Amino acid sequence: MSSQLRVLSALDAARVQWYHFKAIVIAGMGFLTDAYDLFSLPNITKLLGRIYYTHDGATTPGTLPPGVNSAVNGVALFGTLIGQLFFGWLGDQMGRKKVYGLTLILMVVSSLASGLSFGKSAKGVITTLCFFRFWLGFGIGGDYPLSATIMSEYANKKTRGAFIAAVFAMQGFGILFGGVVSLIVATAFDHAYEAPPYKFNAAASLVPQADYVWRIILMFGAVPAALTYYWRMKMPETARYTALVAKNAKQAADDMAKVLQVDIEAEPEKLEKMTQRKNRYGLFSREFARRHGLHLLGTTSTWFLLDIAYYSSNIFQKDIYTAVGWLPPAEDMNAIHEVYRVSAAQALITLCGTVPGYWFTVAFIDYLGRFFIQLMGFFFMTVFMFALAIPYDRWSTQKQSPIGFLVMYSLTFFFANFGPNTTTFIVPAEIFPARLRSTCHGISAAAGKAGATIGAIGFSFAAQSKRHKNTDEGYPTGMGVKNSLIMLGVINFVGMLFTFLLPESKGKSLEELSGENEDEDEGGDQAT
Repeated sequence: MSSQLRVLSALDAARVQWYHFKAIVIAGMGFLTDAYDLFSLPNITKLLGRIYYTHDGATTPGTLPPGVNSAVNGVALFGTLIGQLFFGWLGDQMGRKKVYGLTLILMVVSSLASGLSFGKSAKGVITTLCFFRFWLGFGIGGDYPLSATIMSEYANKKTRGAFIAAVFAMQGFGILFGGVVSLIVATAFDHAYEAPPYKFNAAASLVPQADYVWRIILMFGAVPAALTYYWRMKMPETARYTALVAKNAKQAADDMAKVLQVDIEAEPEKLEKMTQRKNRYGLFSREFARRHGLHLLGTTSTWFLLDIAYYSSNIFQKDIYTAVGWLPPAEDMNAIHEVYRVSAAQALITLCGTVPGYWFTVAFIDYLGRFFIQLMGFFFMTVFMFALAIPYDRWSTQKQSPIGFLVMYSLTFFFANFGPNTTTFIVPAEIFPARLRSTCHGISAAAGKAGATIGAIGFSFAAQSKRHKNTDEGYPTGMGVKNSLIMLGVINFVGMLFTFLLPESKGKSLEELSGENEDEDEGGDQAT
């Protein structure tokens, strides 16, 4: 092994400083926005159904038809998948900083445009909403590889895991923020425009001003993104990209000297020697497959399997919320109050199960390691999925509130976040070479969003009752919630097995993990 460039060694050995926390806030606010935009939608889908799909004389309020519901929920996920691939690749070609601001602009503009979706007919509003949410997802997708890569390349090797995890943990606050904003908006409109429950007066239960509620909630996602744009533009390019990819030793040393407030020698000769070695293989080369093929399979498969389980949680939320009394039957509420009740339930689950899991990872990842936390998380998700599934029929029919079911449901979220939901984001940002790091992270994240699409849309059909009379309106019969939970338990177990393809990256430099410090390659294809 050759000696490390001094600018990179300085980053690896740097004590925790203000710039670390500043980077967490800048990158983390993007993730807060991402989570707000993606997870605030469930708070308003029932309202969209009432406004645009309620039929005169119906005994229950309207709901989004299956195709429309799949489109509204899936289009942002699809846009995110495409954005992860595109911006991940672009971040390696143009640099992390140059692309970082573009994703934020897309998110701000698309959030505002989503709330301004025009037309009065259901077709017009839903079509334009889907169009703008695709581009919103496209911008969100770029934030995944760029935020993870920037944070990993800025951090020291001792606390790198905690710093990347802290960026991702802002997702929990984003989900909570979405619930809180929805609560505030719904409460304000519910008090200003009082309306009776649907069963007493169907027409009066939906005031005209309800159309503003979902628009304001969606548009508010632009606020945190806009607040961080200036600081993103002020960030210097990461030293690892400047040195190892752009091959500008002097600029890398100058930038990090300002950040670390120390003198750093540029070492252009050493950099030239490093970048002329034979290990400059490309993504589609046999050498990449030999060195990192199993790693990429590990990062993509585990993220794919994790997101199937994580995003499928909506299939039984309504059953839990109704059973514990958090969500009365739709006909017992007016349109705006239903938004309030759904948002309150989401915020409580997030506060009790989701947010703590993220920060447990931040606290322990650099002690326990990525591998252990991911394996543990998948294991307990498997256990709790089976524990939810096996007695599900008894729980779903008992009259008293199923507190045990609710606790295990929350623990599933806890161990997803104190587990693979966080580690699948961290590991791809650490184990691949600098010139391919953002691309490989984007590929891994895109695999996750493919799983999310299956979880959010596929399982909404699969979890329908086996009896047609018990299915949601417009849906065909499915395998039932119990069998769906069993399948999700199996998926989590398979995710645990694929974790064994991944190396432990705790306490190692990025160049040590990727092999970029090696004096020479063992031979192989040099295709780029």
